[in-house]
Amino acid sequence: MFNRREKAAARIDTLIGRTASVLGDIEFAGGLHVDGRITGNVQVAPGATASLSVSEHGIIEGSVEATQVVVNGTVNGDIHAVERVILGARARVRGNVSYGIIEMAMGAEISGKLMPTGAAPGSAEAGAAAAAQPGPGGS
Repeated sequence: MFNRREKAAARIDTLIGRTASVLGDIEFAGGLHVDGRITGNVQVAPGATASLSVSEHGIIEGSVEATQVVVNGTVNGDIHAVERVILGARARVRGNVSYGIIEMAMGAEISGKLMPTGAAPGSAEAGAAAAAQPGPGGS
């Protein structure tokens, strides 16, 4: 099953080439690979699953929403990935990152908050919040 996910993330249906520059929002399904520049938001089409990859030459000036996101370039905006975010060694993110699972290589930079999606009531975050509450005896 893990191999199936890796193959889905590698699929490319749409390519923004290194010399291309797109001005405006993009809605996509399947796989989108960015070698050029996008000035606008990038999001998955309603009801679709989609993976986005940004090469070391790619730049996105806007927020990103996809099922899986792989960044080796620059994203100046928030990233929301329902399943997985992979940040390569040359990744530069200036915004918050919301993720199901995150992988980061040494050298990746994030200027923003890391926020796991769907933190379960028994998770470490929920436990920390409960620990901060005064008990029945009051403190």
